[in-house]
Amino acid sequence: MESRPPSTQEGRGLSRRRFIGRTGSILGAAALGAIDLPNAAALPQADVIEPGAQVTALVIGTGYGGSVTALRLAQAGVDVHMVEMGMAWDTPGTDGKIFANTTSPDYRSFWLRTRTKQPLSNFLGFPLDRDVPRYTGILDAEEMGGIVVYQGRGVGGGSLVNGGMAVTPERSRFPGVLPSVDADEMYEVYYPRANSTLGVATIDPAWFETTEAYKYARVGRKHAQRSNFRFMFVPNVYDWDYMKQEAAGAVTKSALAGEILYGNNHGKKSLPKTYLAQARATGRVTISPLHRVTSVTPAGGGYTVTIEQLDTSGAVTTTKTVRAQRVFFAAGSVGTSKLLVRLKGTGALPGLNNEVGNGWGENGNVMCGRANHLWDPTGALQSSIPTAGIDNWAAGGAFAEVAPLPTGIETWASFYLSITKNPHRGRFTWNAATGKVDLDWQTAWKQPSITMAKSIFDKINATEGTIYRTDLFGTYKIWGDHLTYHPLGGAVLDKATDNYGRLHGHPGLYVTDGALIPGNVSVNPFVTITALAERNIEKVIAEDF
Repeated sequence: MESRPPSTQEGRGLSRRRFIGRTGSILGAAALGAIDLPNAAALPQADVIEPGAQVTALVIGTGYGGSVTALRLAQAGVDVHMVEMGMAWDTPGTDGKIFANTTSPDYRSFWLRTRTKQPLSNFLGFPLDRDVPRYTGILDAEEMGGIVVYQGRGVGGGSLVNGGMAVTPERSRFPGVLPSVDADEMYEVYYPRANSTLGVATIDPAWFETTEAYKYARVGRKHAQRSNFRFMFVPNVYDWDYMKQEAAGAVTKSALAGEILYGNNHGKKSLPKTYLAQARATGRVTISPLHRVTSVTPAGGGYTVTIEQLDTSGAVTTTKTVRAQRVFFAAGSVGTSKLLVRLKGTGALPGLNNEVGNGWGENGNVMCGRANHLWDPTGALQSSIPTAGIDNWAAGGAFAEVAPLPTGIETWASFYLSITKNPHRGRFTWNAATGKVDLDWQTAWKQPSITMAKSIFDKINATEGTIYRTDLFGTYKIWGDHLTYHPLGGAVLDKATDNYGRLHGHPGLYVTDGALIPGNVSVNPFVTITALAERNIEKVIAEDF
């Protein structure tokens, strides 16, 4: 019988020594001090809202729902002002780049933390997190209720930090997500409109088969198909022509330089290049970065809105009060839900109903890695933009993104972010004693997600004779079950709001983001958030303006 190289688990001593010798590029690059930290300042912006201003439509947040809302209102002739807690991300650092690289987090990487909190926190026994200066960085790792919720901070919201996987859920699954919404309209009108404006496209299959940068995905496909799972290409908002030029050495590398977790400097079509660019081109949309809304109260047919202006250390430099005829809550599932729960709990908006805060979920997110055999390398060069998934939703309740590990070295590892049909839902509540909003979520509620993900990866491991990696999320920990990238719910459509996002009890207040979607959408959620916002704002413009 022909002898074959040992698997990574069989040759662990040799593999560990080899890896330790080569992971200096990861750990060393994360050391502090490569980039100078700017002095804390309230960054100058021409559009910053003035105290006492009166606006027709105020949009809180600049992510998917807020960007759709601003564009369509502006196109309808309505002046819009957007308030964004994060930075504008339009000024390069001293390295000439706007965003930090995934392998070398610096002051730009995390929102007001003094130590990074990366989703993949360990590698072969080495902790990857490092001290960083406190700064209004791009990625927020918000810890609440026993879960870490990753959120984008900046003009463009989550579009700045996600992998760009633009997935429209299968038509048959939609009624289980949003039963009060006409699915025919969504799939015939609003999903196509969202995908078109977002610039969604699918990788060239012929190029996928040949490029070194997607060897990891081809290995993922081989393993999935040998276990009889459905493998599928997934659309993305990355500019595929640009990526081809990266591979040819004709342009500055971006996805092929591992840029994703803390922003992408070139090829990704995030919201500032799509919806927000179109919105600002109307001349009717202005944006105040580093501004945080703290209060919304009724006032004479409109609303008084209190806003704190921040500097880059997170300190409040100015508190402003403005008037708005209508207010659109688009601060993301967590931001919108927490703000509404606080406004109801403190009596600022007493008419909100008891559904506010309910129906929150984490889209069943769970991560894992598999240790492949030495004859199954996944490649030292890995594009940071995922293009493929494994679908076992019908049989096992899981859809798994074949994710990159763009470390710059060969790891012989396959990595996955799964979305699962987790039934558990959390609730945001007002805690008067602490003056804070709490999330009722239990760590044990992640177990169904693990079980569903195992329906894919236990079988693949059995077929391939491989094992799970136990060094990525802590010591001897297989599952990354402590986090979510896909927070959803908290102000659910047709419950906390009417069927088009109007908040009950307070005319002129709307929710227009992922808070409307009850906890799970079966795939990456941003296309559904965008399409739902398109649907809702069309009705609101027709009937309310």
